[in-house]
Amino acid sequence: MITVIGCGTGSPPARVGDAALVVGAARHLAEAELPRRAERVTLGPLGPALDRIAAYVGGEERAPADGTCTAEPRGAAEAEHGGGPGAKARGQLGAEPRGGPGADPRAGTWGAALGGGLGGTAPEFREGAGTGKTPRPPARVVVLASGDPGFFGVVRVLAGRFGPRLLDVRPAVPSLAVAFARVGLPWDDAVVVSAHGRDLRTAVHVCRAHPKTAVLTGPGAGPAELGAALAASGVPRTLVVGTGLGTADEDVVRLSPADAAARPWPPHSVNVVLCLDERPGRTLAPAQRALAGPGPYPLARRPGDGWALPEADFEHRAGMVTKFEVRALALARLVPRLGDLVWDVGAGSGSVAVECARFGAAVVAVERDAGGVARIRANAAAHGVDVQAVHGTAPAALAQLPDPDAVFVGGGGGDVAEVVAACARRARRAVVVTLAAVDRVPGVRAALAAAGFAVDGVLLQSSRLAPLPGEVTRLAAANPVFVLWGRREARPEAGRQQPAPRRPPDTSPPLGLST
Repeated sequence: MITVIGCGTGSPPARVGDAALVVGAARHLAEAELPRRAERVTLGPLGPALDRIAAYVGGEERAPADGTCTAEPRGAAEAEHGGGPGAKARGQLGAEPRGGPGADPRAGTWGAALGGGLGGTAPEFREGAGTGKTPRPPARVVVLASGDPGFFGVVRVLAGRFGPRLLDVRPAVPSLAVAFARVGLPWDDAVVVSAHGRDLRTAVHVCRAHPKTAVLTGPGAGPAELGAALAASGVPRTLVVGTGLGTADEDVVRLSPADAAARPWPPHSVNVVLCLDERPGRTLAPAQRALAGPGPYPLARRPGDGWALPEADFEHRAGMVTKFEVRALALARLVPRLGDLVWDVGAGSGSVAVECARFGAAVVAVERDAGGVARIRANAAAHGVDVQAVHGTAPAALAQLPDPDAVFVGGGGGDVAEVVAACARRARRAVVVTLAAVDRVPGVRAALAAAGFAVDGVLLQSSRLAPLPGEVTRLAAANPVFVLWGRREARPEAGRQQPAPRRPPDTSPPLGLST
């Protein structure tokens, strides 16, 4: 059996009993009380550690064919982070339980850590009882990991390699729970994103788009880097930086993104960064929820709202708004989603920008008319989303913007091919263009193809039902619109989980020491 002990939030040092093999980050091993004869493996790349564990537990359990237990190449970073502060080891395998002899050996749980708020000691535990699992012999392998090892942690990799039945997981209080407790906020409606061993851009985009985000930090992806990116976006946010949570050295600092970017942070000390929109009504869900996390998408201000909303839902000038039929197809090709950045170039009223933001994406809307910029901001506020409105003319106005995942180009002016070419050079996944003039179609197609996109498109013609006198109905034809799009082959992204073989090659980077 493999016992996985969560570390952090100031718990007593772990005593691992008669374990023959103990695996963990260097600081967890240093703080634990280990048997003198136990073999110790300090985590770097996960592959060698997993192979050593396999030698002790006597083989591996093949993961189910449905992929429910899939190991990840990035497991080393997750083993180190685990969603927790990682200050000291949490469990006490083999130690006398809290409460004296005869007490439950798992009493060191969330309830105890939070001062008995969950009922003090945990219920009685017997190996295999009530789980449908065959009772197992005493553990010979112990893995020490930060916080809750099942949350962005090593449990995923261990379960994928050895099977969940071989694991006995004893979590600590996650740093997220402690951080939100310190600021007096619930976190069932928060978005949680890990930047540990991943591209920081995903965390930045989530912070821009959502009013309550928790970022698990890592080397090169701490409060300074996050603050610099958010300060450049102009989106109003407050950062709460927690270090040493649950320990005597705990420090919780509230500051602006610009201040976070300018401040030196001790290496390997930051546990978690909360990114909050502290405008009224933004950090608390309006009502009790049934589902944790963000969404559901698209965000709706009225019951029953879907996407491709009616034009009347957007403030616009003299019919200058993308019609809902066109928006429906554009959204299907843009695929805006959580963690993405979308540009809406030639945004007009910002209807496409707002709809993309309602799907959880971060959005920048570029518009050359000052009145249009004001309307974009008004429409975003009316729908309860954040859209960064940039007053300027493309392509020059695009130069200082971060690279987008997807781009929508509207307006169709005489320089549209030049604008599309500039967007296509920067877009990571997709570009969608709407045009009224057939003469401009060849230039746009050529611009997309030259940037390496697979190009397709349609002429979209629709007729809406319209009433006539005498309680009869006619079809009212809308102006035809060309919708062209280009899609790039998907690139592996550090912020998204990619399919992995059951036993990935040992390509994971050495563990950082930051949680």
